[in-house]
Amino acid sequence: MAAKKISASAARRIALAAQGFHRPRPGGMVDAGHLRRQLRNLGVLQLDFVNVLVPAHLLVMFSRLGPFEQDRFHRAVYHGRQFTEQWAHEASIVPMELWPLLAHRREDYKPYPGSPINQIRNKSKYLKEAIEITRKNGPVTSADLPWMDGPRRRPGDWHRSLPRWALEYHFGKGNVAVVERLPNFQRVYDTSERVIRPDFLGAEPSRGEAQRELLRIAASALGVATLNDLADYFRMSPREAGPRVAELREAGELIEADVEGWKDRAFLAPGARRPRAIKASRLLSPFDPLVWFRPRAERLFDFHYRIEIYVPKHKRKWGYYVLPFLLDEAIVARVDLKAERKARCLQVLACHGEPGIDPERVAAALASELRLLCEWLQLDSIRVERRGSLAAALKTAVKTKAAPPGVG
Repeated sequence: MAAKKISASAARRIALAAQGFHRPRPGGMVDAGHLRRQLRNLGVLQLDFVNVLVPAHLLVMFSRLGPFEQDRFHRAVYHGRQFTEQWAHEASIVPMELWPLLAHRREDYKPYPGSPINQIRNKSKYLKEAIEITRKNGPVTSADLPWMDGPRRRPGDWHRSLPRWALEYHFGKGNVAVVERLPNFQRVYDTSERVIRPDFLGAEPSRGEAQRELLRIAASALGVATLNDLADYFRMSPREAGPRVAELREAGELIEADVEGWKDRAFLAPGARRPRAIKASRLLSPFDPLVWFRPRAERLFDFHYRIEIYVPKHKRKWGYYVLPFLLDEAIVARVDLKAERKARCLQVLACHGEPGIDPERVAAALASELRLLCEWLQLDSIRVERRGSLAAALKTAVKTKAAPPGVG
């Protein structure tokens, strides 16, 4: 069967619809059902707790649903036994039924070579003691394990105690699972058999079956995608994913497609929505599935995006915590944001427009989105700094368009 021909604009609409941007945000209160459906639609939600604005995974949900109670999200994830944390894309929230599909990832798990857990004496003894304490006393945090001095820290090392490294080792291997997150974001662990539902603990798909199902989920969440896009969604190598994608294509579960301007062959999810137009105005997390695979963001939106958190300040081009701004079917601006909680202020440290935009239209739409974000974060004001090509227009829009008290 000949590959389907898809225009670049149609590919964007398919991708946006697959990610949920074709739907308006729910009016009124966002309930647990909205949250659960959105999590399942994405298939995987990457966790990131950098809190300069709001943890990035919460911003992903905000972009689809609008303001929601963060406590309700927490209960939906950790108190209902419908979702669990796993190494999936990176550290992620996934539906609990993905537990057996990720068994091969847990089997393959190894701490990185320089991990402190690999550098201690009696490593096996300490790890055995950690799991025995968890079985006896769980749920536990790292504070419940016996202290052991680790190797001397080197520049760039993550600041984690050996008890934390031990529990994260057992998490990576699947011996423990996350049962809760504390207010400071610390994980609480218990043995997997006490956290994961028995019907999922007992399921044992083959590696090939699991990978095919993960790629089906990725295809549904992406709409239209190359092999590399599909592989990246659950962090498979393209070499491993390639044969599984071929099998899905042969079974009619993926449809070959030629997308205008794309060098590589694409694959279309059967039943993928093809709306005639997308109307959306949304700030995107740096780890949003729409843009987390940077080559795909460039192909879809002609948008070159790199997060600059780890770039020295004097070398940053755009800013520390820069969010893409999606307007309809294009990414039209990038905004460096910070929540100054003591001052109860949302700071726009920089705002850069993309080439060819209508500055007034983009600024007006962005101002509305910033007000919604400001309200959700329970901040009182928005302050726009002068940096960036769109800053002046945004400052005017924030001041003049139904601004709440304190905005300027």
